[in-house]
Amino acid sequence: MSDLAAFLRAWARDPLSIAAVAPSGPSLARLITAEITADMAPVIELGPGTGVFTKALIERGLREADLILVESEADFARLLEVRFPQARVLQGDAARVRRHRALLNGDLAGATISGLPVLSMNAAQQMKIMRGCFDLMRPGGRFYQFSYSPVCPVRRPVLERLGLRARRLSSTVRNLPPAAVYEISRIDE
Repeated sequence: MSDLAAFLRAWARDPLSIAAVAPSGPSLARLITAEITADMAPVIELGPGTGVFTKALIERGLREADLILVESEADFARLLEVRFPQARVLQGDAARVRRHRALLNGDLAGATISGLPVLSMNAAQQMKIMRGCFDLMRPGGRFYQFSYSPVCPVRRPVLERLGLRARRLSSTVRNLPPAAVYEISRIDE
């Protein structure tokens, strides 16, 4: 089954849980992973879908074994296990990522890449995801989120309550639809 067919099938089942009707393109994958380096390992990826960002992370020098892939969609999780057999794939809700500290094998992550549709989530869901990921990242850890919106998709009250700041890095029109990437970090770092 092609990536597009898999994506369309998942989107038809639950449109709000899928960020788009087509997989992210290589241009967005390069953009969202541009600041990731091998020394940031391990790296958490939320909502990897068909693995477009995962592939870009590997091209940036990370080993499959350095990746923790958190995917809620069962078909995508199985696909990821086949495509990236050395990565740690967790089928589950990203809001519960904090419960899976053991996947990090005692290390804290240096970054999180998110393909989640956070713009469509309520503040409580965003809070759980952001708190969970920052609890699993070492000091200096960065959270990278893409959005189809012209503003940061993580709500300002969520950022303020958790002591985080967002910065728009760049955007690409070579994605369907065009997208922007935001870097979220702790204010005190």
